Amino acid sequence: MQIAARCVASFHYTLTNDAGDVLDSSQGREPLAYLHDAGNIVPGLERAMSGRQAGDRFVVDVAPEDGYGTYVDELVQVVPRNAFHGVDDLAVGMPFQAQTTQGVIDVVVTVIEGDEVTVDGNHPLAGETLHFEVEVVEVRAATAEEISHGHVHGAGGHHHH
Repeated sequence: MQIAARCVASFHYTLTNDAGDVLDSSQGREPLAYLHDAGNIVPGLERAMSGRQAGDRFVVDVAPEDGYGTYVDELVQVVPRNAFHGVDDLAVGMPFQAQTTQGVIDVVVTVIEGDEVTVDGNHPLAGETLHFEVEVVEVRAATAEEISHGHVHGAGGHHHH
């Protein structure tokens, strides 16, 4: 069976950056399972998965526009420390949600200088070209429930409780 819409594909991967540093990998874990054409993985990788089948191995380079997006300078803001009321141990790397005119976005504290805190709303891999080594492990038809929910259930996917 080939990977197409309404299919669940499971795959092993290793993700590296331009310097060859491993950013993420499924090695030593269960393969990642996703519902094809549901936007569960970055668009460039999803396109490269189309038409593949179990046993296929390939390498794909995903440009920022087809990965986690380009880096947007406007998503970096300096805010007063007192905007974090109730947070006693503010530290670099802490995630928060910020209310913007476009709605709520996830931000991460990147710099703390006195009473000024810099937060970044870009994805940590924004602006990066993503290099994936992929091995397709399994391809199957998605269940009606997976299609209606927009994600995989069970092993390697989402579990409802």
